[in-house]
Amino acid sequence: MSQRYDVLIVGGGTGGLSVAARLRNEKPALSVALIEPSEKHYYQPLWTLVGAGVFEKEVTERSEADYVPAGVTWIRDRALAFDPEKKTVRTAASGDVGYAQLVVAPGIQLDWSKVEGLEGALGRDGVCSNYRYDLVDTTWRFLKDFAGGNAVFTFPSTPVKCAGAPQKILYLADDHLRRRGVRGRSEVIWASASPGIFGVAHYAAPLRKVIERKGIDTRYRHDLVAVRPASREAVFRHMDEGTERVIRYDLLHVTPPQSAPDFIKQSPLASNAGWVDVHKHTLQHVKYPDVWALGDASSLPTSRTGAAIRKQAPVLVANLLARVAGGDPTASYDGYASCPLVTGYGTLILAEFDYDGRPVESFPFDQTVERYSMYALKAYALPELYWNGMLRGRA
Repeated sequence: MSQRYDVLIVGGGTGGLSVAARLRNEKPALSVALIEPSEKHYYQPLWTLVGAGVFEKEVTERSEADYVPAGVTWIRDRALAFDPEKKTVRTAASGDVGYAQLVVAPGIQLDWSKVEGLEGALGRDGVCSNYRYDLVDTTWRFLKDFAGGNAVFTFPSTPVKCAGAPQKILYLADDHLRRRGVRGRSEVIWASASPGIFGVAHYAAPLRKVIERKGIDTRYRHDLVAVRPASREAVFRHMDEGTERVIRYDLLHVTPPQSAPDFIKQSPLASNAGWVDVHKHTLQHVKYPDVWALGDASSLPTSRTGAAIRKQAPVLVANLLARVAGGDPTASYDGYASCPLVTGYGTLILAEFDYDGRPVESFPFDQTVERYSMYALKAYALPELYWNGMLRGRA
């Protein structure tokens, strides 16, 4: 082992960069390294609006190098395995890297192959997804060309990043088809593995009204298991009955099954469900006190959103620095997550809640009401907060 750092961060996404920036701001004497293979960084929350034709996808892409904080060593490599007893991380090309404190934030894995026939169909003949940069503009292309028929939008049985995103494009598609005058000869279908539209009751009620107003056909407990592109059929397993349901599509927007990255699942850091097993309030690993995690690959039982990471990062950094100083973690994360639920072009319901599903709202008005101001917040203010605040350790 030729490299060892006071803090080693695995993953240069939202969580990893936010923690790196905060550590440099608060404790610049620490040696910090970041393992991340990607040369590009993406503001993924905007992909919903890219898929709906509001923005070009290029505005969501920036160079990773511009956001790795000065003084942080960037190891441009992939992490492969962990040895928390020896305090090392095995990489693909850089050997073993040692650490005193480890932060694990590799993001979530998109399991396209778990839907039979999907990978070969993506980006062709109406099959699209906002969950990948190279595919997101095909959503808009297919929406523009849609002349009627079945527009089907799926939600899987697994946890997903930004769980509101699959229904946002559903509402925007409905709005777009109405504007083009083709909604009357179209069926907009929400085929979701979940039992309802949203897991927090406070926001589920107004969303049900949105669905009713738009005339969307809801098929709950439907988990996509196969795509038959030759016949344009989407095959679902009904999760309560175990039976197969087939829906013909003219447009199919797929949210893929997702899980922790395989190298996390196979590591001693993983819970039985495969996520990095950390305490839900302190973000410290339940077995290895010098290991920490935040974001999509963690076991934290909250929505996997950038807004959640914004609240997790300062807690993690405070507790990690307390550990470095010989103390105990005292900062606590309450499970805060936010989901800006776009309900159409220019309208949005801002959901904010904690571990217990209680509203934790930021504004002095009823956030269950669809508002343009909240849409503008998502489209214009939050990207600036992300690039210039979160990733710089300032927000």
